[in-house]
Amino acid sequence: MNLPLLVTDNITELLIKILKFTQMRQMVLTENIDNFDRPGFVPKDLMAEEFSGLLNDALNEHIQSRRLVLRDTETIKFGVNGSIEVRPVEDRGARKLLEENPEEYLELQLNKLFENSINEKMTKELLKQKEGMIPILE
Repeated sequence: MNLPLLVTDNITELLIKILKFTQMRQMVLTENIDNFDRPGFVPKDLMAEEFSGLLNDALNEHIQSRRLVLRDTETIKFGVNGSIEVRPVEDRGARKLLEENPEEYLELQLNKLFENSINEKMTKELLKQKEGMIPILE
């Protein structure tokens, strides 16, 4: 499905970006669980708070000027036609926890996956209500 065709307004565009972000984050967190016992493995995560801040700034701009301005950072790049690139970064806290207590590390990763899943489900529901359909991302 071509997601840019679904973009009918600024809010829909933001919801699609959130959906893409949560799906990318799920892959990173799953990798953290799948590879935790591999020697030399370094857990990573996406900068969720940074992403949230960028979207808040964009919403504030939208409210003030009726335009959507998305600013790039080192790890998050917004492209044309609704594209987004997100670079995973080392999760130092998780790395320390993995070294000290692998069970707690796994619990942390599962909790992050659960939170991310809730965000994805909520975003899909908002899109469903807004557009009358849920996009399937490929």
